[in-house]
Amino acid sequence: MSTKVAVVTGSNKGIGYAIVRGLCRQFKGDVFLTSRNEELGKKAIQSLNDEGLFPKYHQLDITDQTSIERFKDFIKGTYGGLDILINNAGIAYKQASTAPFEEQAEITLKTNYFGTVAISDVLFPLLRPHARVVNVSSLACNFSITKCSPEVQAKFLNNAITKQELTDLMNDFIQAAKTGDHEKEGYSNSAYGMSKVGVTVLSQIQHRELSVDPRENIIVNACTPGYVDTDMTSHKGPKTIDEGADTPIYLALLPEGTTSPAGEFVADRKVKSWSENTQIS
Repeated sequence: MSTKVAVVTGSNKGIGYAIVRGLCRQFKGDVFLTSRNEELGKKAIQSLNDEGLFPKYHQLDITDQTSIERFKDFIKGTYGGLDILINNAGIAYKQASTAPFEEQAEITLKTNYFGTVAISDVLFPLLRPHARVVNVSSLACNFSITKCSPEVQAKFLNNAITKQELTDLMNDFIQAAKTGDHEKEGYSNSAYGMSKVGVTVLSQIQHRELSVDPRENIIVNACTPGYVDTDMTSHKGPKTIDEGADTPIYLALLPEGTTSPAGEFVADRKVKSWSENTQIS
């Protein structure tokens, strides 16, 4: 029987690091810690080794197609398939950032949305039956959707939206940000929030598509880890990284035959309506 394998993107620190730590303790298989920077990744591996945990390491930059393809070839050649994919890699500009909003929009979506699409497109063909995919989103998506116009909300909340239509909306937001017209065009004023709207809707689309795949019981969910004490939150969050990792790990380890949560947005292990309080009835 093939060795099971789990992959966590962007996991050399913060929530991703804690997810790797938790999976090493609970998952019966190999766990891959990945990072853009190999030196930082290997330092994280050493830190976990010091705790008596032994994840494996591979360099992976989800914004670099060559890096993604190299990683896919490695996983396919070594394991022949993939059992858990946790799309955790993401960036956020600090609130005090003076970077122009157009730059924030383009750079943030490049990693958080387009990077997640890229790694998923390449690795999904490797998913085995009963595989679990967890896309780490944020409650910021809830805030951002409420700030969108009813017309834009309706597009995101359309249950039949395609990945191409979603990608077109993400690109439209970036273009509107470049001209300073994003709010006038019905988008929120948060690049990070809009990127996570994209991740959450993407998760629903991915699950819908995989639900008709011949491979049995592959489940995709989005989740929010909550407000966690990490570099990204400038260490203002009340949750520890291990508390933030709890829901992603729970979703990654959903047992075979699970029917819910599936294609959902999950917080604290419970299905939430990420678009609640929107102007759409």
